[in-house]
Amino acid sequence: MPTAEISRPESTTAFAHFDRQFIAGHWRHGRSTHPNRDRNPFTGETLVEIPQANAANLEEAYRRAAVAQQDWAAQTPGARAEVMRRAGLVMEAHRDEIITWLIREAGSTRIKASLEWQSVRSVLREAETLPYLVEGRLIPADVPGKECQVYRSPVGVVGIISPWNWPLQLTARSLFPALAVGNAAVVKPASDTPITGGLLFAKILEAAGLPEGLLSVVIGAGSEIGDAFVTHDVPRVISFTGSTPVGRHIGRLALEAQIIKRLELELGGNSPFVILADADLPRAVEAAIFGKFLHQGQICMITNRFIVDDAVYDDFVDAFVERVRQLKVGDPDDPTTMIGPLINQSQFDGLWRRILQARRDGVRQVFGGEPQGLVLPPHVFVGVNNEYQLASEELFGPVAPIIRARGDDDALRLANGTRYGLSSAVFTRDLERGLRFARGVQAGMTHINDQPVNDLPFNPFGGEKNSGIGRFNGRWAVDAFTSEHWITIQHEPRAYPADARQISGPWSGG
Repeated sequence: MPTAEISRPESTTAFAHFDRQFIAGHWRHGRSTHPNRDRNPFTGETLVEIPQANAANLEEAYRRAAVAQQDWAAQTPGARAEVMRRAGLVMEAHRDEIITWLIREAGSTRIKASLEWQSVRSVLREAETLPYLVEGRLIPADVPGKECQVYRSPVGVVGIISPWNWPLQLTARSLFPALAVGNAAVVKPASDTPITGGLLFAKILEAAGLPEGLLSVVIGAGSEIGDAFVTHDVPRVISFTGSTPVGRHIGRLALEAQIIKRLELELGGNSPFVILADADLPRAVEAAIFGKFLHQGQICMITNRFIVDDAVYDDFVDAFVERVRQLKVGDPDDPTTMIGPLINQSQFDGLWRRILQARRDGVRQVFGGEPQGLVLPPHVFVGVNNEYQLASEELFGPVAPIIRARGDDDALRLANGTRYGLSSAVFTRDLERGLRFARGVQAGMTHINDQPVNDLPFNPFGGEKNSGIGRFNGRWAVDAFTSEHWITIQHEPRAYPADARQISGPWSGG
């Protein structure tokens, strides 16, 4: 553990050499014969070509992490908190560079990239406090002379698989808490965002003085290291954010591994945005724009469906479409752009097929436009119901289906008519009415008079139904990345029953 006092990073020299991976504490090329070509989704330019990791690289990363973690866990809470503090200062010193990487690599608009940087900075502030929340407890015992103690310790090594859509935040929310409470971590970022989902963290934490070997970032094809990342005998917890089908596959692997893994999963979403008859429509429209089109709709908690009471349906549609017309579409580096490029051709093609299918199904399109490259203008459809693909599947794009509801009960039925349950929103002037409605929604999060992508740094991420397992913030981090060990001490000799007639009520041994 470095002992030099660091109050604020002196150098703001740009991070470099992203053609190398950070494996077992060293920057090196991966051993796979297949490179990762990291492209800018707006311009198509190749940002960097990264020789990928193979199974031998993964093995080294996990083995080195297991060794380094033992010394890290033995450090004081203050020592671990100090590394988190320094990491925050490094992030501040490189703020513009990090935001630029999010724009160039993830296709983030400058609005979204700035929000994401702010979210991660908040996660680091919270991570500074987590080492002091790892607490044990005493449990009362019915046996005379028995003392029961529960100790809480780090799990050891955490494997983190992060997605491309919000790569910095969705890596940070597991990585920093896992390290803060005494674990090592191996990160596998998405192939579309190897830098913002992984390698930037290696640069940040290396500059912050994280001891060698505690963090590795392995960039490799799922076909080569994907299953082994989960089934390897070193990691005790796998944290995954991504699609429900991949989450199911990871769940099966984790249960079938030689050592069963604990899982923290955030999966797909189909968030409803409900507008009741008494809603403040101008307020609802502004929230609807942000909650649908931030990052081109490529967020798991983003609004997927609008459910609008019949009494205000037409007025909402008119106001929403008029507001959509005003959105800037195109260059994500322009600070006024709201909708930039989709992440890759595969995502674009899948979304475009849904749009074409909706047109064939006779759904009425009231706003749209022709794509340019991977930039898809916003599309708005009316007359949708839950059976259409536009409403039943996670869209991950700037497409807004609007469903008509006939009263609160019908709106609730429509909101819950999905196999997902991540986030949701309801708008009403009557807060008691809103609370009653919110309590009936089958989701991990419901926001009254706000949109589903709500307070990203602080909310307790997590869902119901097919949207995942676990909560991704606050005290959750301590529960997720530590284990409880129950230890009893029998201070006095005790009598054990010789036959069943001696047992009455709680077995006290008296």
